[in-house]
Amino acid sequence: MGNSLKAVVAFVPSKGCQKYLLEDLEEMPVDKVVDLSGRQLRRLPLHICSFRELVKLYLSDNNLSYLPAELEQLQNLQLLALDFNHFKALPPAVCALRQLGVLYLGNNRLCSLPAELRLLRNLRALWLEGNRLPRLPAVVCELRLLRTLHAGCNALRGLPAALRGLRELRTLWLSGNLLCEFPPVLLHMPWLEVIDVDRNGIRCFPSLAHLPGLKLVIYDHNPCRNAPKVARGVRRVGRWAEESPEPRKRSGALVDVAPEGLLPLPPAGDKDERE
Repeated sequence: MGNSLKAVVAFVPSKGCQKYLLEDLEEMPVDKVVDLSGRQLRRLPLHICSFRELVKLYLSDNNLSYLPAELEQLQNLQLLALDFNHFKALPPAVCALRQLGVLYLGNNRLCSLPAELRLLRNLRALWLEGNRLPRLPAVVCELRLLRTLHAGCNALRGLPAALRGLRELRTLWLSGNLLCEFPPVLLHMPWLEVIDVDRNGIRCFPSLAHLPGLKLVIYDHNPCRNAPKVARGVRRVGRWAEESPEPRKRSGALVDVAPEGLLPLPPAGDKDERE
């Protein structure tokens, strides 16, 4: 009954209905976190924008397609979750939130990102998976403090050479795109720790043994003819991953190194893990 009532209320976004869905949230919580995920909201209640000290705002899994300009008032916001909504363009007010460190934009309808995104100079994690990006927006390469980039399940066919300017980048998730070759720019990013190119169209992998920071490479579900060569200790997920990158030679015979355990896959993206 409760779920049915919420579904009906979603189609009548009156002030009274919004109050019901927000469970009388009239004051900023003590922990400075507001979670309105999964409320079937079509608009952000304006009074939320008056919570000037708000640090985290979760708006995931709603029916939002725009955000009010008043959002800019949340200048202390460090995390904003807008994934699983209906955004076709990034709301301009988001780019004015200068303290943002984590931004979730996955599973929307984005085909591009505005140049103003470069103003988010403190951004450390950006989630773009499940959108309609034909290429990685050039402005992403200007986010100098970015450490984690999720760009899986788009329509990427390559990566810009400027990506190598992101010297703080450590994890890069590119699964479910249209890559036909391993992006050459990644061969010049020795600081990368995790590379995920699962479910692409890569037929041949270059050696990754020269990347000293690499800890994990996921390359499963590619029509590849070889496994990427990696340095000893680097974990691989994919065909032939159980084989040793560099078999040891002992008494004239090749001895395979025992395979390591299965590796963790990309985070599922639930709220607890995001924090």
